[in-house]
Amino acid sequence: MFGNIKAINKNYAIVNLATDAKALGDILNLHVIFEDKDKRILGEVEDIDGTSVKINFLGEISDTNFVGGLIKKPNLDANVRVINQKELHVLVGGDNQSFTLGVSPLYKDYPVSVNLNDLFSNHTAIFGNSGSGKTYGICRIIQNVYNMSSLPYKANMFIFDSYGEYINAFKDLNKINDNLHYKLITTNRRLIEKDASTRLEIPVSLLTIDDLLNVLDATKFSQISIIESTIELARIFASKAKEVNDYKNHLLAKAITSIMYTNQTSAKIRDQIFDIVSNTYTEQISLNSVIPGVGFTRIFRHCFDIDSEGRFAERTIIAEYIESFIQDDKEWNIDTSDVTYGLKELEIALNFTLFSERYLLNPDMYDEAISLKVKLHNLINSSNSAFFTDKKFNSIKDYVAYLITTKDGKKAQVININLEDVDDRFARTVTKIFSRMFLTFGKTNEPRASIPIHIVLEEAHRYVKQNDDVDLLGYNIFERIAKEGRKHGILLDLITQRPTDLNSNVISQADNFIIFKITHPEDLEYITKMIPNMSADIIEKQKSLQPGTCVAFGRILKIPMIVKMQKASPPPESANADIFGSWMIAKKTNEIIENEVIVEQKETESIDSNENKIEEQVTN
Repeated sequence: MFGNIKAINKNYAIVNLATDAKALGDILNLHVIFEDKDKRILGEVEDIDGTSVKINFLGEISDTNFVGGLIKKPNLDANVRVINQKELHVLVGGDNQSFTLGVSPLYKDYPVSVNLNDLFSNHTAIFGNSGSGKTYGICRIIQNVYNMSSLPYKANMFIFDSYGEYINAFKDLNKINDNLHYKLITTNRRLIEKDASTRLEIPVSLLTIDDLLNVLDATKFSQISIIESTIELARIFASKAKEVNDYKNHLLAKAITSIMYTNQTSAKIRDQIFDIVSNTYTEQISLNSVIPGVGFTRIFRHCFDIDSEGRFAERTIIAEYIESFIQDDKEWNIDTSDVTYGLKELEIALNFTLFSERYLLNPDMYDEAISLKVKLHNLINSSNSAFFTDKKFNSIKDYVAYLITTKDGKKAQVININLEDVDDRFARTVTKIFSRMFLTFGKTNEPRASIPIHIVLEEAHRYVKQNDDVDLLGYNIFERIAKEGRKHGILLDLITQRPTDLNSNVISQADNFIIFKITHPEDLEYITKMIPNMSADIIEKQKSLQPGTCVAFGRILKIPMIVKMQKASPPPESANADIFGSWMIAKKTNEIIENEVIVEQKETESIDSNENKIEEQVTN
């Protein structure tokens, strides 16, 4: 097939063909061996030009190993031949820690195996146009892992499923092995109606300041301290300690007192105090509380009736009553170690925060606090409030244990967090919350990385945004996971059809790439610039790929390879709509339908005619 070497350049050789190129068939991307005296050099056919071919140098290969790159080029008299099966096994063969990624269409569907650690202990990016086979590919990979000879019982794969595509692919995971289980957690109302245990439930008491800033779409730095105070008060108010009510009275009394002694008109002071007590009240301090006087009592609201001189009629009585609850000298050591609360309790705490001295007398901060109050109130009254719970979880570890446990008490290996029926902003917020929890979980495990968690983000461009949260929080959670997560066992698998919309800092940390067909010029330019070792050759390869075929490279393979994926079985629900099947009916059937319509019309006309005759008879 190959003749003598015609010329050698820095990175390639020109080799004469011993046979007419037309008779050779398609030898593009074929791997060849330059056999020299003391070494074998691996190359790949890049171009065919009549009687010669251009072969790129890839590295040195032996019977047991491949080393990328060259120190010394082959001699001009080196023998050039096609790679043999033994050498091919060095490149794509596996061992007992490997699984099948797919097959090589260049070598009669020779199995391409990858080491489990090389793929799943590193961040991975999967790119491709809609319909190119991305979803089928990731489903097939996971299915192949669960069909290995060893059982991945301790795996924790959290798939953030935007459209419910993965449900069908993994719902019968238990059929592979009795010890493997699948769990669905969803925002889809229809699925929840069938099985309430599938509802997404996020414990409010485990949310951090950063989580709540995301939930409430905060934009100002001053709102950070507001949320911090709110969480602190929510924890205090959720405590069962006897001092809690005294502390509430203390806060209310301080807020009311600070307003009473301002230089505002009596009417404005009354309105502000009533506003406070309407939103935050206790048994002792409310609009209907009974205020004791000397020989008589007054209702709280009546103490603020304004007399003819523009003053409160019972100013002295109400002032003494309110001040009796202020305990500035007391140290409030309320135990909050074992508390839980929900969104409504959080709203009460935010109201108390809002009316404290710190924010009440600062117009700018008060306006920003009101913005948070409105957003929290809208959330509570929206359908999304159903996805937040006041259930008690002692820690993030307890919550993760709940997430990976089925309703039957079994360990789930694939957890599908299905984010249908919610908008992109809320879906992104949920994904950030879980990702932050998983990273915290990974950092607290001993020994380190002993419980790996994979975050599989379908439609990753919806979540992994450029510079998202950096201005307010100082970091992006996905950037942090990309940089720190690997050593703690928290790994990202990003699946997208729009790599240009992804955070470039996250992509730069990916070690494995599985690229299906991409045609958009901006996406091609982006991945060429952003992906390490992304050559023009790889770009050209993926342009002509069939659906289900990809170019895979990175730690998983010694050289970039074209890999044909097997179809997922069972498949995900990501196929195009069957328009023919939905539209078309047989013409014979169509005639029957038309006849039925005619019959129905005649029957209706007959009924109408009979009714008219009866009506005429009755009239006569």
